[in-house]
Amino acid sequence: MTRTVVFDLPRVKRARRRRASYPLKRAVDIVLASVALVMATPLMGLVALLVRLNLGSPVLFKQERPGMGGRTFTMYKFRTMTDARDAYGHLLPDSERLTRFGRFLRSSSLDELPELFNV
Repeated sequence: MTRTVVFDLPRVKRARRRRASYPLKRAVDIVLASVALVMATPLMGLVALLVRLNLGSPVLFKQERPGMGGRTFTMYKFRTMTDARDAYGHLLPDSERLTRFGRFLRSSSLDELPELFNV
C-alpha cells in the first residue's frame, strides 16, 4: 500500500504549562468570572425576564457536556427556542423553533451569559 501526502501541514506546538501553574490559573479564572458575574447580574436579570415573557418557563437551557479529564458538567444558557412539536409529538427542526428574540440573543451572545456559572 502506498501513501500519498496531499498536504504537508506544519506541526503546531502547544505551549506546555507547568503543573504548578494550574492552581494559579484556576484562581485567576474564578476571580475574573466572579467579577464578571457581579457586573453582569443586572443584565442577566433583564434577559431572564425577557426570556420568561417571550418563551415562558424555564428560562435556562441545561445540557451535559464533557469537561476536563472526561468529567461531565452542566452547561447553562438562556433559552432561545420554543418547544414546538409536530402533530406526532416530535420536536420541530431547530430552524423552525428559533424565535426572533432567540436569534437576537444568539447574535449578541447574551444567551451565553449564564456560562459564567460554569467557571
